[in-house]
Amino acid sequence: MPALNLTKAQPMPKQDVCTRVRNFDEVALGYTMEQAIAEVKRCVYYAPKLLDDRHSVLCCPDHPCVQACPVGVDIPGFIKALREYDMPRAVEVLKSKNNLPAICGRVCPQEMQCQSACILQKVGEPVAIGRLERYVADWDLRHRGENKPRSARPTPPGRKVAIVGSGPAGLTTAADLAKLGHQVVIFEALHVAGGVLMYGIPEFRLPKRIVQAEIEYVKSLGVEIKLDQVIGKIATVDELLGNGYDTVLLAPGAGAPMFLNIPGENLSDIYSANEFLTRTNLMKAYNFPEYDTPIKAGKRVAVIGGGNVAMDASRCALRLGAEEVYIIYRRSKAEMPARLEERENAEEEGVIFKLLTNPKRFIGDEQGRVKALECYEIELGEPDESGRRRPIPRPDTEFIIDMDTAIIALGTRPNPIIPSTTKGLELTRWGTI
Repeated sequence: MPALNLTKAQPMPKQDVCTRVRNFDEVALGYTMEQAIAEVKRCVYYAPKLLDDRHSVLCCPDHPCVQACPVGVDIPGFIKALREYDMPRAVEVLKSKNNLPAICGRVCPQEMQCQSACILQKVGEPVAIGRLERYVADWDLRHRGENKPRSARPTPPGRKVAIVGSGPAGLTTAADLAKLGHQVVIFEALHVAGGVLMYGIPEFRLPKRIVQAEIEYVKSLGVEIKLDQVIGKIATVDELLGNGYDTVLLAPGAGAPMFLNIPGENLSDIYSANEFLTRTNLMKAYNFPEYDTPIKAGKRVAVIGGGNVAMDASRCALRLGAEEVYIIYRRSKAEMPARLEERENAEEEGVIFKLLTNPKRFIGDEQGRVKALECYEIELGEPDESGRRRPIPRPDTEFIIDMDTAIIALGTRPNPIIPSTTKGLELTRWGTI
């Protein structure tokens, strides 16, 4: 059994960095049972006697982690069951609020939510709630079929619901409604269910077998999923409501990329992160020629952006053969929206961070391919409406980065097809519903 350390969480076992940059296998390997039990014993709510006099002020009567969880998972409840080695009960408690725990345990930003409220932060690192969630969920996947739900499904009230989109929002809502006894049909535009979980997040961070296993659980609740169904083309929202559906939930995601709008952006070998990751993940370009999806990641790759998508794209480029990969980001590391562990993994793998730097123009060769990126330096001013310090260009600081592939990872907007075919739908200034 690993030694108990109140101030330090059990580390996540990972693939060796020199090995993992040459494959698309999952980087994080998950806790062993011994590590999971050692970690749950750090929970102050169940282990107050482990605290010495200096820490005796710590108490946890109101379960702040539960209050900070967006779906209100009974975190002390599943931790208690895990500590008692009652895995079926841990699964039941966890899945009573979270329908996709094997996914959330891998990619949910717990450090900004439940773990940010953990009382242990007064003396050290919070309980690794996300890693424990993954451990319980992975146990459930291994024992699915043996682990039958203990609660009966309610009698169907006869409502019929259409959900547009099979990404995280659509799947979660579908499962919740099915548990309440509603008849749910999901309409998915792509040929495979999962949305951004399938096309956006790399295999080494979220294996597709995990996504599909969670989708099978949702289907086991009675949810029907119809693929290759582009709502707005095959049927409008009004037509769905007129064809027997009592309610329509719109969860189409945000699959339209944003661009820099600077000179040279139309040169060859410049990708949106959407295209680059969709080709790599969903269409399995990393397994070419077994999967006939070509993609080019050159020897010197520049990724523009500082979020999780930028980290994913940069780490994919390394695995596809790039020798140098740069993250170009206009603020400092402290303002980066990417998760800390994703930044750390990228740095470990050799991604080079060019911070306080902004692109000015792409430079092409005689064949119309990108060959360089001109940038300029940034200094940070007062905070803007996002709360982050505003980037201000520094004059006369232009410089050139030689590169042969660029990936634009600035964020996404919703596809306008549903708003354009649905009268009276109110949108925000960003095009979201």
